[in-house]
Amino acid sequence: MENEALIRLVVFAGLFSLFAFLETRAPRRALGQPRLRRWTTNWAIIIIDTLTLRALAIGLPLLAVGAAVDAGANGWGLFNALDWPGWLEIVLAILILDFAIWAQHLITHKVPILWRLHRVHHADTDIDVTTAIRFHPVEIALSMLLKIGLVYLLGPAALAVILFEIILNGTAMFNHSNLKLPLWLDAVLRRVLVTPDMHRVHHSVHRHEHDSNYGFSLSIWDRLFGTYIAQPEAGHEGMQIGLEWQDERPSKLGWALWLPFMKR
Repeated sequence: MENEALIRLVVFAGLFSLFAFLETRAPRRALGQPRLRRWTTNWAIIIIDTLTLRALAIGLPLLAVGAAVDAGANGWGLFNALDWPGWLEIVLAILILDFAIWAQHLITHKVPILWRLHRVHHADTDIDVTTAIRFHPVEIALSMLLKIGLVYLLGPAALAVILFEIILNGTAMFNHSNLKLPLWLDAVLRRVLVTPDMHRVHHSVHRHEHDSNYGFSLSIWDRLFGTYIAQPEAGHEGMQIGLEWQDERPSKLGWALWLPFMKR
């Protein structure tokens, strides 16, 4: 799709700016770490992630959107073998991909070697909109390989993949934001979407809480598979965010990138 990268960048920048502004106007929690230091590290990580995907594109002929175009041109994948309405295929593709990301997220918590990568995300001792972009580059590369494989199996339209990526990024920034929603609005939204209060439980220092609420976009998967926890035991103001490293180390770029390779 022409200008796909530019469209995604504009939407990302607009939503990031919106949630960054809103969380400063109506914060849910007081942040413990200096904002500039955390933001510098988290933004540096996403820049490294972007360069990693660029490097991956050198070794692979196509990434997720390109794979959708290639699958369509060759008639590969489930949807290319079906004669269903385009709108239905797009809806189903987005739902299936969202479930796949939910399942991938759960697996990263259960498989030790994948958890070592994923704990870079969880080690952040505060949670705000920049936590949504804090993922180790190796984890980002593995996630992209999974999406490419799924796209070839499903054969969705390129538009479906683009919409899915935009929705995933937008909802991830929303539910990681330190935004205080009215309780009634949170209750309504979380019937469909993962809200900041719902996802914050997932960033609890307690294992039984951060092994819950795996969804990034839709809340239905956690409800269906029994991994839903409504509220943290200590309350949102009293809960502790992060893992065992409750100091300034998670806010340091070098430490965060080396975390998966540490002995413990």
